[in-house]
This record gives sequence, C-alpha cells and structure tokens, in this order.
Amino acid sequence: MSSAAQHLLKTFPFKMFRATQCLLKPLPVANGYLISLPANFTTKTPLPYLSTPFKLHLSWSLSSLSPPPLFLKNKTLSSSGVTSDGQTSDSARPGEDNTVVIKEEELTWQNQEISGSYPHVSDWKSNGNSDGGGAKMTITAKPSITDSGLMVGSRVVCNRVAENLVVSPESSGSAFLGATSPAPSSRHVFNVGVLEGYRFICLFRAKFWWMIPRVGKSASEIPMETQMLLLEVREESALDDENSSDMTSESTFYVLFLPVLDGPFRTSLQGTSENVLQFCVESGDPSVQASQVLEAVLINSGDNPFELLKNSIKILEKRKGTFAHIEHKKAPPHLDWFGWCTWDAFYTEVNPQGIREGLQSFLEGGCPPKFLIIDDGWQETINEFHKGSKPHIDGTQFATRLVDIRENSKFKSSGSESSCIDLHDFIQTIKERYRLKFVYMWHAIIGYWGGVLPSSKMMEKYNPKLAYPIQSPGNIGNLRDIAVDSLEKYGVGIIDPEKIFHFYNDLHGYLASSGVDGVKVDVQNILETIGKGYGGRVLLTRQYQFALDESIARNFKDNSLICCMSHNSDSIYSSRKSAVARASEDFMPKEPTFQTVHIASVAFNSLLLGEIVVPDWDTFHSNHSTAEFHGAARALGGCAVYVSDRPGTHDFRILKRLVLPDGSVLRAKHPGRPTRDCLFKDPVMDGESLLKIWNLNKLSGVVGVFNCQGAGNWPMKDAEAVPVLASTPTFLSGHVSPLDVEYLDQVAGDNWRGDSAVYAFYSGSLSRLSEKANLEVSLAVLKCEIFTISPVRVLGQNLQFAPIGLLDMYNSGGAVEALEHTNHPAGCRVKISVRGCGRFGAYSSKKPLSCIVDMQEEEFQYNAEGGLLTLKLQGECSLREIKIVY
Repeated sequence: MSSAAQHLLKTFPFKMFRATQCLLKPLPVANGYLISLPANFTTKTPLPYLSTPFKLHLSWSLSSLSPPPLFLKNKTLSSSGVTSDGQTSDSARPGEDNTVVIKEEELTWQNQEISGSYPHVSDWKSNGNSDGGGAKMTITAKPSITDSGLMVGSRVVCNRVAENLVVSPESSGSAFLGATSPAPSSRHVFNVGVLEGYRFICLFRAKFWWMIPRVGKSASEIPMETQMLLLEVREESALDDENSSDMTSESTFYVLFLPVLDGPFRTSLQGTSENVLQFCVESGDPSVQASQVLEAVLINSGDNPFELLKNSIKILEKRKGTFAHIEHKKAPPHLDWFGWCTWDAFYTEVNPQGIREGLQSFLEGGCPPKFLIIDDGWQETINEFHKGSKPHIDGTQFATRLVDIRENSKFKSSGSESSCIDLHDFIQTIKERYRLKFVYMWHAIIGYWGGVLPSSKMMEKYNPKLAYPIQSPGNIGNLRDIAVDSLEKYGVGIIDPEKIFHFYNDLHGYLASSGVDGVKVDVQNILETIGKGYGGRVLLTRQYQFALDESIARNFKDNSLICCMSHNSDSIYSSRKSAVARASEDFMPKEPTFQTVHIASVAFNSLLLGEIVVPDWDTFHSNHSTAEFHGAARALGGCAVYVSDRPGTHDFRILKRLVLPDGSVLRAKHPGRPTRDCLFKDPVMDGESLLKIWNLNKLSGVVGVFNCQGAGNWPMKDAEAVPVLASTPTFLSGHVSPLDVEYLDQVAGDNWRGDSAVYAFYSGSLSRLSEKANLEVSLAVLKCEIFTISPVRVLGQNLQFAPIGLLDMYNSGGAVEALEHTNHPAGCRVKISVRGCGRFGAYSSKKPLSCIVDMQEEEFQYNAEGGLLTLKLQGECSLREIKIVY
C-alpha cells in the first residue's frame, strides 16, 4: 500500500471506500473529502456519515490532448451504498489537464444509519499521470440538518437543532440558515442549537458604534450583537494540541457564520448560558413584521479562513445585491499620502489659525501632510439645551443640531493675518502654501450629532422633524453609550428620507465649490434607532447610504469618502460604493489602557470589514508613549497613515519611518489581519499570546509582532478571570515564519524554491529560512518588531537574491516596485525599481561586482556571513532604478 494510502487510513474514522485492491478512507479537505483512486477502478461505496447534500468531484492523473471520457457503469442503489464501475479512456498523452463535466444526478437512498437525498456527481476534473496512482476525488458537503445536528462536512457543528430551523443551500458549498415562527413579529430570537467544543473568534458590537473581537469555546461566550462567528474545526489527531503552529494542515478547516440582512430584517448572533447559539432578527419598526426569515445567516466552510471570508462575502454580494466587495470598488487616492486630522489637536475648537500653525510645523520638520481632515467644529450649529451661563447638563452636548450647510463664523472672519474671508479662501490658501492634495471635511450622516434643527429656515426644505431613537435589546444588553442614551432623551432632527439626497447634494456641492475634495461621514449607526415609521432600520439605512454614495459620486472625484461609527451590519451590507471605513473606536491618547485594545480590535475587525472596505486605523500621536507601537501597526495595516498631533508636538524620527520626503507612504496591498495561528487566541488578556499581523507588498510579505498583554482589558471582559497586568511576564516569546504570510507564493515569482530572507527592522538582523522554519521573537509589553519576508529567487546557477527594500522604513518591502534579471555568459544582472530614498538592502548569496543607481555607480556594503547587501539611495524621493552586476 502506498504511503499516501497509509496516511489516509490513519486520518479518517469513517467507513472505507474500496478502490481496486486498496482500502482507503476519505481525507478531510476544504469543503469535503479526498480519496485517491487509480485511473481504472471499481468501487463499492458504503456512504459515510456525511450531511446532505454533497457533490462528488473526481480528478485523476491523466495527461491527454483531448478530454478523457469517464464512463459510469452499473450504477445501483442498495442499503449498503452506491456501487459504480468507472473506467477512463486509454488515450493518455502528456501535456494537458482536462476537465470532464457530468450532469448532476440525484440519488435517493436509505439505510439504518442515515437517509436523505444527494445530488450525486458534477464537475469531474482530471489532472496528473495515467499511471493509476494519482487520482483524486473530492466530496463537497453543504451544511445540512441530520438527526437533529447541524452538519458541515462530516462534523456536527451544533447539536439539538431547533425544529423550526431551515437550511437553504446556496452556491459553492454554502447555505443560509433561517427559521419560522407561529406568529409574526418585528423581532424574533431563534435557536440554532447547542454549540460547544470548537474554538472560535467572533466580532460583536460591545458599544453601539463599534465592534471588538472575542475568542471562546462555547456559545455561552458569544455576546449579543455578534456580527461574525468563525469556528476552527480540527480532527481528533489535532484537537489535543491547540497550540500547534501548523494551522495549514488538512486536519483543520473553518466554519463561518455571517448574520446578514434579509429584506427589511437585520440579523445578529448571540449565545445563552446553556450554550445554545441563537440568531436575532429585527426590523426596528413595530409595523414591519414577519413570521419567517429564510436567509438570515450565511454558513460556509473552507480550509483557508481568509479565502473563506472573501468567498462568503462575494456570495453575499451576488445574492443580496445591496453592497459590493472591496475588489469592485474604487479606493480613494488619499490612502497613499500622509495626512493630518484636526480632532485630537483641537477637538471642536478647530480654527484657521490653528490649522495653519499645524501645517507649518509639519513643513518645518520635513514631513508635510498631503491630506487634511478638518474634523468636527467647522459647522454652524446650535444647542437649545444650553441656556446662557447655566451649567450644561451632561449629555446635552450630543443634542447640538445643524443650522446651515455653510461654515461657522470661525471660518468667515476678515481683515487680519490670522483669519480668512470664508471657507473657499482658506482652503485655497492652505492648498497653495502647503501643497495639500486633499482636504476633507467632517459631518454626521444626519448633519450633526443631534441631526438638523427642524425650525431652521435653511433646513425647512428638507422636511426635518424630531425623532426619538429607540435602542434594540442588543444595544442595551452590552455597554450603554452616553451619546445614544442622551439622544433617546433629547431627540434627533431627522431629514425626510425622500429629501436626504437633496441635503447631501447641497452640502457636498457647497463644499466642492469651496475646494473641498471629500468628506468623513460620522455617527452612521444612529439610523438603526430611528427606523420607526420609515420601513425599519435596514431600509432607512440603505436609503441614506445610497443617497450618500450618489452625492459623493456627483460632487467629488475618486470616491472620496471615509465612513465612521458604522459598524452595524445595516451599514456594512449597504455599502455599494464607499471604500474606506474606520475599523475601531477612536485612538484615545489620554487612555493608557486602551492602546493595545485599539491595535488588536482593528486587526481582528479587518477580517470582516477588510472584505468590503479599506479599514481605517484612525489617527495616532507621533509624540506619544505608544507612538512606535501605533506607527508600526499602521505601516503594515494597508491603510491611510495620518496623525492628530498638536502643532509643534511631533516626533519626526517616527514619522520619517512611515512617510517618504514627498509625503507618500509605503502602503501594503491588503488589510492587515492576524496571522492564522493567532486567530483563536486573545492577544490582550490571555497573558501568553503575542499578536502577529501579516500583509503583502508587491514582491514580499511583512509580519508585525506586538506584545499587547498586560496593558489593558477588553470591554465586557472580567479582568479577574484571566492573567493580566501584574501576572503577565515582562517579556513574551513567540515565533515568526514565512508561513505566517498568506499568499506569499503569489508575489514570489517563478524562480522561488521555498526559502525566504527575513529582515527584522529593530534588530537589523537578516536570516534565511526555509518555508516552514521560524525565528524566535521576545518582546516586552507595548513593544513590537517588524519582519520583512522576501522570497529568495534563484536567478542563476550560483546566485540567490531577495530584495528587502528601504531598511529605515517600517514597511521596508513596500518600496520595491519590480525586479528583473538577465543572465549572460559573463554573469547576471539584477534590475530593481525602488520608490524613495535612504538605505536600500537586499539578500544576496554572493558579493556583486558593482551597483549602479540611475546610471551612476554607487558604493555598497556586503556582509558575506549573512548575505546582506546595502547601498545608499541619495537625492530626490522618486522611482529609482538599481542595477546589481554579478
């Protein structure tokens, strides 16, 4: 028996498949099972304990110039299973992979263990040899209910499934969960079943506006308002070692639950103390009722969690038609330039003079921003609850309402050096003087925090009226929010949904005429509380979001919109065009225990948000005790890089590790997300786990490692139940491997053989590692290290080479744009395109003869022991051409 067959026998406990002379067991793979068969075979197949329905996919190792037919013969049905004889053609020739498609058939069968209806065979694919040793058959099992168990593949995900639960198959092995009720209502809570024994990561709204992650092992740990649930399903041989770093093996797959929108209803997940997983559907309007929902939760599975999330969002995109995947959106250009936001610098006291002073101090430090966000404080507002000199009642500040779409008096002064004529004059002046490319203005989705003033003459054409928010039980069941609680009491001036496009169009048209390039739109979740009388929360949110998208497209170039406070699924799954959204609660410079929570929240939230928008990591302060920590995270977050420093309060040493002299940043390709081996660990409070965040550049990968332990607590998490603070070691250790970077092979090129050069930013060390090897890293609390992982290309018989990039930038590899090489009898020449200036580094297996930069020969240093080649890129910050001659 072959070693592959022996491996199969060891790894799967189901009934055996008989193939010629070998007894083989199916091996679990992504969405199904794998069985090796020879090219000519006879099978008598007792059906294993699989859920229904499933598809059989057969691929065998044949190479022929024409598709080799597969004949299914003597197909019979019996209590013991299905018997089929199959034979391939004998016209095998080398050089081609072929596909044979057999129309799907349905078989009905029954025996003592299980009964059901199976679509039998489809999508039979061939690839490989004709020697009979390499055939593969994959069974893809869709979620189903069998014997009161919710099954995904061979595994029971939930036991004691509710009788009113409905499973509706969807494409690509996925399905929707729904349920029925004897009576209609605007809010239902349905049981799924008992969920326990699987490690999970979930994303839930701890606060009204924002999601955070939580890990656990049973449904009792799943909070209300959960909007994503990812389970890790490991076979018995792997269950005993949860700390195993090999998360890419075929013994592990993942099950994803995404609560979504179904018509006017919005869904969230939650667990009970009895470990029952539930989903809650609600319309937000007592008059919008239903007795059943059939597409409330998408359930899907796969062996790669990142692909699983991407594919699932694309399934929803196609099925629902209410939002778009990030690949189908235009990302605004401000993402690639350094920015400054006025919020933490001035809060609502922002004014033209302060903005000028801030821009001037950046310019003098050699790090001028290219985009500016003028945050809250520029609008004409009024607060009817603030009476003269009387002390303000806490919470009334959120009832401030918008009076006019034009700027307030601070931006309308005239006659002095420190002021401006109007907003247009001010923006024109600062763009010319400080060479700003983009200026964004802040506003709330309802105008201002308290909406618009219904009695305002400027607002009356939008038919505003006062509405009083109603929070759902999920909002109240987690952490209360003072802003929403206050608005419940004082009301919101809501614009007629039929007029909301006109409001946005007037506001944005005025801003665009003043030289504004885009907007940051805040307070978006508030719409879920004021859906009564408007068809409910989902329909009201969608109407506002669609109007916002259309106004942005009409008035601004390049989809220039940043969404904020928009972490409810109503907004997430109504995002048709908006391509950037804040990914966590604000950076809070005065809250020392919130810094690690902020970093971890964005990384985990990006698992979901990053498939729909570019996650925005918010501002940070360059001159702050945690500036290195935040700066490093943003360098590999694939996001905009912007700060909120007060004028004259900067650390340019840190900024210049993020920003090139021309104001551009080295932005990575994807959202920064936790590595696969970090997905089900708590990097903030378990006292032992480091947080690793991965990303890709054009020719390399990057992994940031952060010690977030002992410096903060998750909201709603009992600090006494976990080892934190005093019990956390001063240093924590972990490992970094090329395997931490997903899709590294996609940027490695054809000359990669599996090794990588790994450069550590802070230590300056360079190592060469095989694909599965690792390096140990040890970090103190609130410390980090960044590893550039560059595949080693074999460029000649005696030359292996890997570009690292600009060694003094956090994301070194982001500077490398392209690599070419030519081999000559006399040697090899490597040409690299690099963006920026400073120290350039690369791994080289041998010392070059010379290095030429933009046609000029330059000095270089070469360390023969480690293979590090370095040279200095002088002059302007532009695209440079480096030629290395061997």
